Amino acid sequence: GIPVKPFYGSNYTALIEAMRFKQTDAGWFSNLSGLEAVRRADAEVFAHTFDPSGEDGYRSLLIVPAKSKTTLEDVLRCDKTLNMGMGDAKSTSGTLAPMTYLFAPRGIRPETCFKQLRNGNHQANLAAVANGVLDVATNNSTALRLQKERGTAIVDKVRVIWESPKLPEDPIVWRKDLDPAVKEKLRRFFLTYGQGEGAEAQRQRDLVAKLSIGGFRPGDDTHLLPVQEMEATELYLEAKTDGDQAKIAAAEKTLNDIKARRAALEAKAGQPPAAS
Repeated sequence: GIPVKPFYGSNYTALIEAMRFKQTDAGWFSNLSGLEAVRRADAEVFAHTFDPSGEDGYRSLLIVPAKSKTTLEDVLRCDKTLNMGMGDAKSTSGTLAPMTYLFAPRGIRPETCFKQLRNGNHQANLAAVANGVLDVATNNSTALRLQKERGTAIVDKVRVIWESPKLPEDPIVWRKDLDPAVKEKLRRFFLTYGQGEGAEAQRQRDLVAKLSIGGFRPGDDTHLLPVQEMEATELYLEAKTDGDQAKIAAAEKTLNDIKARRAALEAKAGQPPAAS
């Protein structure tokens, strides 16, 4: 019952700025770009996707050509012999997760580690690795599974050499100042889509399955706490690498504050504490 005009951007920054300047009212973001939209574009989370299996979460990956002998140890050797593809700067699985869980803990800065460093989306990085243009690149489990489900042969041309811990699913956000009546219509649409019985519900489930998601669940800004923790962890590790005591102390305080908020939220929900 609401006319929808799509807005396309070549990267996450363009989408964040579009919401900031009220060119868009709602958006489907990755976690890191969603966090930026909350910070800079007066946005808030109202829903999030979930996996078709019912499991919440996906993983960041490092992929190499299937026929290559490149190992994770080769990547971490940091000898400027490999061409590396990272994701969009605001991509959770393409940049933040590999930095947080792989590179920053080892004091590795990708810009000084590889022969060439390129930034691209998951589709571009997948094609570049499959065709031997890149020696290694970031990607994610959802993107690879989607290509496999579509029967795309390109997936057989790459292999995974690293995967991250589980990452939160994508947030759906709207501008806080959106008309409450419009918010309610949007909320109802997303949270009922593909739910229930009957031919129409099944048709909707079939459509979202093509996006490799199971549908949408209610959410709020606390959905972004894990990515805030990842972001703070990366900053803390970088400060330790630099040896700046003031930055280390500030980063450690920020990280501990976020961990405390997340632990309190999990305790309230009766969930076991998250692994460090």
